[in-house]
Amino acid sequence: MKISKKVIVTGGLGFIGSHIVRLLLKKNYKVLNLDKISYSSQRNFSPVKNYRFKRQNIASKIVKDTIIDYKPDFIINCAAETHVDSSITNSEEFVKSNILGTHNILESCLKLNQCKLIHISTDEVFGSLRYKDKKFSLNSPYDPKSPYSASKASADHLVRSYGHTYGLNYSITNCSNNYGPYQYPEKLIPVVINSCINKKTIPIYGNGKNIRDWIYVEDHARAIISIMKQFTSGKTYLIGGNCEKNNLAVVKIICEIFKKKYNFNYYKLIKFVKDRKGHDFRYAINNYKTINEIKWKPKINFRNGINKTINFYIENKDNLYKIFKFDKSIKKKLRN
Repeated sequence: MKISKKVIVTGGLGFIGSHIVRLLLKKNYKVLNLDKISYSSQRNFSPVKNYRFKRQNIASKIVKDTIIDYKPDFIINCAAETHVDSSITNSEEFVKSNILGTHNILESCLKLNQCKLIHISTDEVFGSLRYKDKKFSLNSPYDPKSPYSASKASADHLVRSYGHTYGLNYSITNCSNNYGPYQYPEKLIPVVINSCINKKTIPIYGNGKNIRDWIYVEDHARAIISIMKQFTSGKTYLIGGNCEKNNLAVVKIICEIFKKKYNFNYYKLIKFVKDRKGHDFRYAINNYKTINEIKWKPKINFRNGINKTINFYIENKDNLYKIFKFDKSIKKKLRN
């Protein structure tokens, strides 16, 4: 089969990036994966034909030379610090990776006339919705509420400015909450699943009523490939799952599935804990325009996606340490 495109994926050992890399390789693209290898990176990602990996931090100037030498047709920028809690306690790393790192990528793109950038962003740049507010749309103003979302909003503005000022070919995607296999167990769904596996306390912030729009990660990856195939510079795409659920409802669904599997009352493990600072109430994306423009829609409903995700963590409960190479403190945290 003829290989038509060379793609750089930054952050390709991360949760979303790794799924995009896998799908690109299935479709016979040549992929160079650039990842600094952080605590949440997948360490057992197996190299195959058409795949190369370089350990590089996009916040380092050296990444420019790598990008220019490779001469990619596309760069998919997934590299980012993403954990909101961490951004509250250590915002500096978020500024370095999410803003300065994006700037390095943009400067590299200016040296490559044919390179197209797809910048992966988040719905959190639009701030927080109230219960009856309309979903986020392309007309929603930016209103980030955390250091994480502010750093992503800054990166989005940088990308657009390079498109306007220098004629850079770019698209931006703002996606809702992803879930699925290989997510580092610090986010809600894998935390709950691992708590159920080990029959340990399931922590829920506040009253559990905060609402998120959930999308299965493989559906997100398919959307990115569709955007590549129909690339139009200057476009922004909102990628959502049309699946709004509050955190408590998500936890109860996971507990229900585990109860059917193991006949144990997992609901009693639920414990409400002090709410996170500045905790946004609701995110929801209107993806109608994106569905029509790129001829894509989510395929995996939430129940099926959660079942797939639970099965992955159960099947790999003894291998998670190999996948992520947890240190001793993380192992202890997961089991306690």
